[in-house]
Amino acid sequence: MTRVTYDRQANAAYIYLNDPALDNDVAFVYPCDPIKVDGMINLDFAEDGRLVGVEVLDARAKLPHYLLDRAEIIG
Repeated sequence: MTRVTYDRQANAAYIYLNDPALDNDVAFVYPCDPIKVDGMINLDFAEDGRLVGVEVLDARAKLPHYLLDRAEIIG
């Protein structure tokens, strides 16, 4: 199962797409500011170009509640 963390104070979620057995340092962040959905999403990439994570701001409005209800709370 994919690991998801949620910071209640920041209302931000992080969805980990990486294999924990691999080196998954983030080498590049692609910020997306999708006007049509009124929110900010950051895509994190490893050095080799693999997408390793997705940060979603205003998470309660953008993600399904069941996902956040099961997320690991970090703040």
